[in-house]
Amino acid sequence: MKTIVKMILPILLMAALAAFAARKFILEEEKGPHKADRVTLFGNIDIREIQLAFESSGRIKELKAEEGDQVKKGDLLGLLDDSAYAAQVNKLKAEIEAQQQIVAKMESGSRPQEIEAARAKVNALKAKVKNALVNFRRLKKLAREKYVKEQSLDDAEALFKSLKAELNAAKQQLDLLIEGPRQEDINAAKALLAAKEAALKLAEKRLHDTKLYAPEDGIIENRILEPGSMAFPQAPVFTLALRQPLWVRAYIPEPDLGRLKPGMKAIIRSDTYPEKQYDGWLGYISPVAEFTPKQVETTQLRTKLVYQCRVFVCNHSDELRLGMPVTVEIPLDQEPEPDHQGFCKASKGAE
Repeated sequence: MKTIVKMILPILLMAALAAFAARKFILEEEKGPHKADRVTLFGNIDIREIQLAFESSGRIKELKAEEGDQVKKGDLLGLLDDSAYAAQVNKLKAEIEAQQQIVAKMESGSRPQEIEAARAKVNALKAKVKNALVNFRRLKKLAREKYVKEQSLDDAEALFKSLKAELNAAKQQLDLLIEGPRQEDINAAKALLAAKEAALKLAEKRLHDTKLYAPEDGIIENRILEPGSMAFPQAPVFTLALRQPLWVRAYIPEPDLGRLKPGMKAIIRSDTYPEKQYDGWLGYISPVAEFTPKQVETTQLRTKLVYQCRVFVCNHSDELRLGMPVTVEIPLDQEPEPDHQGFCKASKGAE
């Protein structure tokens, strides 16, 4: 019996030691590869894309970029046939110039020559009215004595009244010339001028929109349309992959959530360039928890909650590509910095 116990006891002891070692290994695996002074995350490079389209409609005249071309902000990428838009701009410019002359004429008022001509006409009509009145009175006296016919008297009276009415009209015209255009008419002419100027600005913008410019630095990922195609604001012409900002989409396990804060500096490494490291910083931590996505490789249990985060990375040599898996290490012996503007430039200078 004692012999059996002696034989079983070492076996039980070895089994206990094996169980303890296995338990310790499991605990170590649950803790993951994180060291006490840093947190290690796993993620993928994420890049924003922009669908570039003309803001005006028309037939594409020329495209100046190919797939894979690196472009800078403000580079001209494409042109539409702008003949119709240019003609509209020229037409409105001519109309505005004509309307400006009308407004200037109305604001200047009548010319002195026009006023003098109207005054001379009034004086001439006054003389005619005076002569007609004298003739009418003479014929009226003679008509009483039956020396002239009644018809002659009526003709003289009609001529006098006609000249008098014409004189009154000439006086009114003279007063209008002296007073000048009505303020309401001047305001209406100015309003019409402003409307034409606004239409010109819209036409000029449409003419400018026949050119497609790069909104940011990036790489032409896709060239969707070709010269000769009809372009519309809803139809993308290029897909532009932005070079900056570049970030890593990673997930923070719930136990490490309290150890990380936005603004902390990070070190990023990739499998493609294992000898290189890239500087970055933790820019965003999601306020909402989620289950670990299956495509994220981490030693944490799959059922544990994680928080999506965004780690910005400086990609000076343009080596990191969309979807590339990377490892992120965030040292814990640091204080988060609220502003990382210019961080990548400083990091490039340090290289």
